[in-house]
Amino acid sequence: MGMNSWPTDISEARQIQDALSKQVKIIPLKKMPELIAGVDASIDSGKVTAVASLYEYSGLRHIEDAFSVKEVRFPYIPGFLSFREGETVIDAIEKLRIKPDIILFDGQGIAHTKGIGIASHIGVILDMPSIGCAKSRLVGRFKEPAAEKGSWTYLYHNDRRVGVVLRTRSSVKPIFVSLGHRVDIDSSIKIVMKCVYKYRIPEPLRRADSLSREIL
Repeated sequence: MGMNSWPTDISEARQIQDALSKQVKIIPLKKMPELIAGVDASIDSGKVTAVASLYEYSGLRHIEDAFSVKEVRFPYIPGFLSFREGETVIDAIEKLRIKPDIILFDGQGIAHTKGIGIASHIGVILDMPSIGCAKSRLVGRFKEPAAEKGSWTYLYHNDRRVGVVLRTRSSVKPIFVSLGHRVDIDSSIKIVMKCVYKYRIPEPLRRADSLSREIL
Protein backbone atom coordinates (compact mmCIF):
# COMPACT_ATOMS: atom_id res chain seq x y z
CA MET A 1 0.00 0.00 0.00
CA GLY A 2 1.61 3.27 -1.14
CA MET A 3 1.48 6.44 0.91
CA ASN A 4 -0.60 8.12 -1.79
CA SER A 5 -3.15 5.28 -1.80
CA TRP A 6 -6.56 5.54 -0.15
CA PRO A 7 -7.10 2.64 2.25
CA THR A 8 -10.44 1.37 3.45
CA ASP A 9 -9.37 0.14 6.89
CA ILE A 10 -7.76 1.72 9.93
CA SER A 11 -4.56 -0.37 10.04
CA GLU A 12 -3.48 0.68 6.56
CA ALA A 13 -4.53 4.27 7.24
CA ARG A 14 -2.46 4.41 10.42
CA GLN A 15 0.67 3.25 8.58
CA ILE A 16 0.18 5.81 5.81
CA GLN A 17 -0.56 8.60 8.26
CA ASP A 18 2.55 7.86 10.33
CA ALA A 19 4.72 7.85 7.19
CA LEU A 20 3.26 11.08 5.82
CA SER A 21 3.59 12.88 9.17
CA LYS A 22 7.36 12.44 8.98
CA GLN A 23 7.40 14.29 5.65
CA VAL A 24 5.63 17.46 6.80
CA LYS A 25 7.91 20.49 6.40
CA ILE A 26 7.38 23.67 8.39
CA ILE A 27 9.59 26.13 6.54
CA PRO A 28 9.37 29.79 5.45
CA LEU A 29 7.36 30.35 2.31
CA LYS A 30 9.79 31.06 -0.54
CA LYS A 31 7.63 33.84 -1.97
CA MET A 32 4.11 35.18 -1.57
CA PRO A 33 1.63 33.44 -3.86
CA GLU A 34 0.11 34.76 -7.06
CA LEU A 35 -2.72 32.23 -7.07
CA ILE A 36 -4.49 30.72 -4.06
CA ALA A 37 -7.15 28.03 -3.84
CA GLY A 38 -9.67 27.35 -1.10
CA VAL A 39 -10.80 23.74 -0.74
CA ASP A 40 -13.74 22.30 1.15
CA ALA A 41 -15.68 19.04 1.16
CA SER A 42 -19.16 18.00 2.23
CA ILE A 43 -20.41 14.47 2.93
CA ASP A 44 -23.99 13.27 2.68
CA SER A 45 -25.84 10.12 1.60
CA GLY A 46 -22.60 8.19 1.20
CA LYS A 47 -20.99 10.70 -1.15
CA VAL A 48 -18.15 13.20 -0.78
CA THR A 49 -18.38 16.45 -2.74
CA ALA A 50 -15.17 18.51 -2.87
CA VAL A 51 -14.74 21.96 -4.40
CA ALA A 52 -11.57 23.89 -5.19
CA SER A 53 -12.03 27.64 -5.75
CA LEU A 54 -9.12 29.47 -7.35
CA TYR A 55 -8.43 33.17 -6.73
CA GLU A 56 -5.88 35.74 -7.74
CA TYR A 57 -4.10 36.46 -4.47
CA SER A 58 -3.23 40.15 -4.88
CA GLY A 59 -6.71 41.41 -5.80
CA LEU A 60 -8.72 38.47 -4.49
CA ARG A 61 -10.33 38.06 -7.91
CA HIS A 62 -12.17 34.80 -8.49
CA ILE A 63 -10.79 32.81 -11.43
CA GLU A 64 -12.40 29.36 -11.54
CA ASP A 65 -13.96 26.48 -9.61
CA ALA A 66 -13.56 22.73 -9.96
CA PHE A 67 -15.36 19.93 -8.16
CA SER A 68 -15.40 16.18 -7.71
CA VAL A 69 -17.96 13.75 -6.30
CA LYS A 70 -17.01 10.26 -5.08
CA GLU A 71 -18.39 7.51 -2.89
CA VAL A 72 -17.34 7.48 0.77
CA ARG A 73 -15.02 4.49 1.19
CA PHE A 74 -13.56 5.04 4.65
CA PRO A 75 -15.44 4.87 7.97
CA TYR A 76 -15.88 7.84 10.28
CA ILE A 77 -12.96 7.63 12.73
CA PRO A 78 -11.85 10.76 14.64
CA GLY A 79 -8.27 11.65 13.74
CA PHE A 80 -8.54 9.96 10.32
CA LEU A 81 -11.07 12.17 8.53
CA SER A 82 -8.55 12.96 5.77
CA PHE A 83 -9.04 9.42 4.50
CA ARG A 84 -12.76 10.06 3.98
CA GLU A 85 -12.32 13.26 1.98
CA GLY A 86 -8.75 13.28 0.69
CA GLU A 87 -9.11 11.38 -2.57
CA THR A 88 -12.02 13.57 -3.67
CA VAL A 89 -10.27 16.76 -2.55
CA ILE A 90 -7.16 15.94 -4.60
CA ASP A 91 -9.33 15.17 -7.64
CA ALA A 92 -11.01 18.58 -7.36
CA ILE A 93 -7.65 20.38 -7.03
CA GLU A 94 -6.22 18.54 -10.04
CA LYS A 95 -9.25 19.53 -12.14
CA LEU A 96 -8.34 23.21 -11.84
CA ARG A 97 -7.03 24.41 -15.22
CA ILE A 98 -4.45 26.61 -13.46
CA LYS A 99 -2.36 25.28 -10.59
CA PRO A 100 -2.47 27.34 -7.37
CA ASP A 101 0.68 28.37 -5.52
CA ILE A 102 -0.85 27.62 -2.11
CA ILE A 103 -4.01 25.96 -0.80
CA LEU A 104 -6.28 26.87 2.12
CA PHE A 105 -8.16 23.95 3.65
CA ASP A 106 -11.27 24.01 5.78
CA GLY A 107 -9.67 21.90 8.48
CA GLN A 108 -6.51 21.35 10.46
CA GLY A 109 -2.84 21.22 9.54
CA ILE A 110 -0.42 20.04 12.24
CA ALA A 111 -2.84 21.12 15.00
CA HIS A 112 -4.13 17.56 15.04
CA THR A 113 -4.06 14.57 17.37
CA LYS A 114 -1.67 12.78 15.00
CA GLY A 115 0.14 15.94 13.90
CA ILE A 116 -1.26 15.68 10.38
CA GLY A 117 -4.72 16.99 9.57
CA ILE A 118 -6.08 17.31 6.05
CA ALA A 119 -4.08 20.46 5.18
CA SER A 120 -0.80 18.71 6.01
CA HIS A 121 -1.90 15.37 4.58
CA ILE A 122 -2.84 16.74 1.15
CA GLY A 123 -0.01 19.28 1.21
CA VAL A 124 2.55 16.49 1.57
CA ILE A 125 0.96 14.28 -1.10
CA LEU A 126 0.86 17.15 -3.62
CA ASP A 127 4.09 18.67 -2.27
CA MET A 128 2.44 22.08 -2.17
CA PRO A 129 2.32 24.86 0.45
CA SER A 130 -0.86 24.51 2.48
CA ILE A 131 -2.62 26.11 5.44
CA GLY A 132 -5.40 24.77 7.66
CA CYS A 133 -8.20 27.19 8.59
CA ALA A 134 -10.65 25.71 11.07
CA LYS A 135 -13.69 27.28 12.69
CA SER A 136 -13.00 25.52 15.98
CA ARG A 137 -10.10 24.05 17.93
CA LEU A 138 -9.26 20.38 17.66
CA VAL A 139 -6.23 20.28 19.95
CA GLY A 140 -3.99 22.71 21.79
CA ARG A 141 -4.04 25.51 24.31
CA PHE A 142 -4.11 29.24 23.73
CA LYS A 143 -4.89 32.63 25.19
CA GLU A 144 -7.84 34.49 23.75
CA PRO A 145 -6.61 37.12 21.26
CA ALA A 146 -7.60 40.78 21.61
CA ALA A 147 -10.97 41.80 20.16
CA GLU A 148 -9.52 43.85 17.27
CA LYS A 149 -9.29 42.50 13.72
CA GLY A 150 -5.84 41.05 13.02
CA SER A 151 -5.11 40.16 16.66
CA TRP A 152 -3.73 36.69 17.25
CA THR A 153 -2.14 34.39 19.80
CA TYR A 154 -0.12 31.20 19.42
CA LEU A 155 -1.76 27.78 19.52
CA TYR A 156 0.36 25.23 21.38
CA HIS A 157 0.14 21.45 21.35
CA ASN A 158 2.60 19.22 23.19
CA ASP A 159 4.72 22.33 23.90
CA ARG A 160 5.03 23.07 20.18
CA ARG A 161 3.66 26.05 18.27
CA VAL A 162 1.30 24.49 15.78
CA GLY A 163 -0.53 27.60 14.60
CA VAL A 164 -2.38 30.70 15.74
CA VAL A 165 -5.79 31.76 16.96
CA LEU A 166 -6.60 34.63 14.60
CA ARG A 167 -9.27 37.34 14.92
CA THR A 168 -10.27 37.97 11.31
CA ARG A 169 -13.04 40.43 12.25
CA SER A 170 -13.29 42.66 15.28
CA SER A 171 -15.35 41.25 18.16
CA VAL A 172 -16.16 38.07 16.19
CA LYS A 173 -15.06 34.54 17.10
CA PRO A 174 -11.48 33.83 15.95
CA ILE A 175 -10.49 31.07 13.57
CA PHE A 176 -7.79 28.46 14.15
CA VAL A 177 -5.01 28.71 11.60
CA SER A 178 -2.58 25.81 11.63
CA LEU A 179 0.50 25.12 9.58
CA GLY A 180 -0.05 22.61 6.81
CA HIS A 181 3.08 22.05 4.75
CA ARG A 182 5.94 24.18 3.38
CA VAL A 183 4.77 27.32 5.17
CA ASP A 184 5.50 29.15 8.44
CA ILE A 185 3.39 31.02 10.98
CA ASP A 186 4.14 34.57 9.77
CA SER A 187 3.26 33.74 6.17
CA SER A 188 0.11 31.90 7.25
CA ILE A 189 -1.20 34.92 9.16
CA LYS A 190 -0.49 37.31 6.27
CA ILE A 191 -2.10 35.05 3.69
CA VAL A 192 -5.25 34.32 5.67
CA MET A 193 -5.79 37.99 6.55
CA LYS A 194 -5.24 38.99 2.92
CA CYS A 195 -8.03 36.60 1.91
CA VAL A 196 -10.56 37.91 4.42
CA TYR A 197 -13.07 40.38 3.00
CA LYS A 198 -16.42 41.01 4.68
CA TYR A 199 -16.68 37.81 6.65
CA ARG A 200 -14.88 35.76 9.29
CA ILE A 201 -13.80 33.03 6.85
CA PRO A 202 -11.33 33.67 3.99
CA GLU A 203 -13.16 34.21 0.70
CA PRO A 204 -11.75 31.21 -1.20
CA LEU A 205 -12.95 28.91 1.59
CA ARG A 206 -16.35 30.59 1.83
CA ARG A 207 -16.95 30.03 -1.86
CA ALA A 208 -15.72 26.42 -1.79
CA ASP A 209 -17.91 25.66 1.23
CA SER A 210 -21.01 27.21 -0.34
CA LEU A 211 -20.51 25.43 -3.66
CA SER A 212 -19.80 22.03 -2.09
CA ARG A 213 -23.07 22.15 -0.18
CA GLU A 214 -24.96 23.45 -3.20
CA ILE A 215 -23.62 20.67 -5.45
CA LEU A 216 -24.25 18.05 -2.77
